[in-house]
Amino acid sequence: MSSPPRFLGEDSLRESLERLQLGYVDIVFASRSDPNSPMEEIVRAMTYVINQGLALYWGTSRWGAAEIMEAYSVARQFNLIPPVCEQAEHHLFQREKVEMQLPELYHKIGVGSVTWSPLACGLIHSKYDGRVSDPCKATIKWLKDKVQSEDGKKQQAKVMDLLPIAHQLGCTVAQLAIAWCLRSEGVSSVLLGVSSAEQLIEHLGALQVLSQLTPQTVMEIDGLLGNKPHSKK
Repeated sequence: MSSPPRFLGEDSLRESLERLQLGYVDIVFASRSDPNSPMEEIVRAMTYVINQGLALYWGTSRWGAAEIMEAYSVARQFNLIPPVCEQAEHHLFQREKVEMQLPELYHKIGVGSVTWSPLACGLIHSKYDGRVSDPCKATIKWLKDKVQSEDGKKQQAKVMDLLPIAHQLGCTVAQLAIAWCLRSEGVSSVLLGVSSAEQLIEHLGALQVLSQLTPQTVMEIDGLLGNKPHSKK
């Protein structure tokens, strides 16, 4: 069919645009692929959103590489609009997907990455003293458990190990962590969560740090973290 009917989420999308006082958004994300929905229906719905002028592009969020490739293939087959990027968690302690899986898609079909949680849910922050930062205090049970777990304690120790590098570059460890995320291949944007204008300005300082991340500095960070993913091929 050439013109799909209104889909279930259209009204909520239009209402969101009204609340934002916008006529359209640059990009809309399809969060978590639904195994009960045929891929063709999903791609047609996203194409419909764009053709209706509600968004310029669409992307995926928390999709697997195989699902993204399937969406691209369906779009090519039926002359629909493919996704342009995947939204994925990526930080110093979460690396596999963005560094090993998504670059292959980037080279094959041009799908980029928009990453989130660069500060690992507040585990990494500017005034590091081993506690969780203000915007994401460990008041949620799963986060408390994560921070207080053996892995959480090891990660906090790794952040402490990065402090000398941050000091050498003249930045905070949070700025270093954000810049480190931005330097990854195929990453076009890093989503930030802040609680004040001051914090936003401070985090944007990571852009100045990015140019200082030489291959040698990145290797030093990888050596301290000890978790660089490697191809299984």
